[in-house]
Amino acid sequence: MRRADRLFDIIQVLRLARTPITAAAIAAELEVAPRTVYRDIATLQARRVPIEGAAGLGYVLRRGFELPPLMFTDEEAEAIAIGLQLLHRTGDPGLTAAARTVVAKLASVVPEGMRGHLVAAPFHVSHRGAPAPGIVDLSEIRSAIRDARKLRIAYVDANNANTSRTVRPIAVEYYVDATLICAWCELRNDYRHFRIDRIGAVRVLAESFADEAQRLMAGWLALTRPK
Repeated sequence: MRRADRLFDIIQVLRLARTPITAAAIAAELEVAPRTVYRDIATLQARRVPIEGAAGLGYVLRRGFELPPLMFTDEEAEAIAIGLQLLHRTGDPGLTAAARTVVAKLASVVPEGMRGHLVAAPFHVSHRGAPAPGIVDLSEIRSAIRDARKLRIAYVDANNANTSRTVRPIAVEYYVDATLICAWCELRNDYRHFRIDRIGAVRVLAESFADEAQRLMAGWLALTRPK
């Protein structure tokens, strides 16, 4: 979790709490260490967020504190609502769950008159799209891409041949009928696109390719994006 997201979540936890809440309780909810919460609360207090309390006693957010409202036009709010619904079509459970929390977070900080555009938008987007990823955890794959970590995959190619590959994942492409992992394949010494429904097993390796990640991304974009 990014620190900015965690600071926001701490404020939200404190806003919803009816009684003082300890750093340990906040840490358990956010799945971080209590010392991280102590540091974050100190940061928020330094930024003049009115949090009162002390270690061991619990913390409260002074009544009346509101985050600055986010302002969107009607068109922008509707674009967000439709875009988040479209995430269901990816078949990616992690992104689908994230879409729900994004709506909740936005609804808590936009002006009240705009909340209906987000939580009860008069639009419906069909959820029909790419199939669920099966054994592949796409959240884990996206994390490996962010961290530039290699993957070891068992793959069945278009000719039904079973292969074991070490790949350097670059991107995930979501299509209506399939989801692809785009990567540099060490077996083929070239870029390849792997359908997740043909991956029999996947393991994130400790080996990093961070020093090559930008070059590999640039090369892939040059091959796949129109000039």
